[in-house]
Amino acid sequence: MRIILILIDMEKKFELTDKFVFNTFGIKLFQIKCTKSFKYAKEGDLGGYVEKDENLDQESNAQVSGNAQVSGNARVSGDA
Repeated sequence: MRIILILIDMEKKFELTDKFVFNTFGIKLFQIKCTKSFKYAKEGDLGGYVEKDENLDQESNAQVSGNAQVSGNARVSGDA
């Protein structure tokens, strides 16, 4: 049996910054920064706030912008 590995470009499109806010429930949310250009943002752009990486899909064109906040089990994905 032969196994072939395919490497996929899994470079993240955003990262969490050191800037944070607390939402009305006391949850710490981190501002995101775009690490590569895509449909709705350019590399270096600052976005909205998320609690964790899992709140925003890294593979689609989804983006959290402005003062938008995403936390808990919420996930922004697709072309949102």
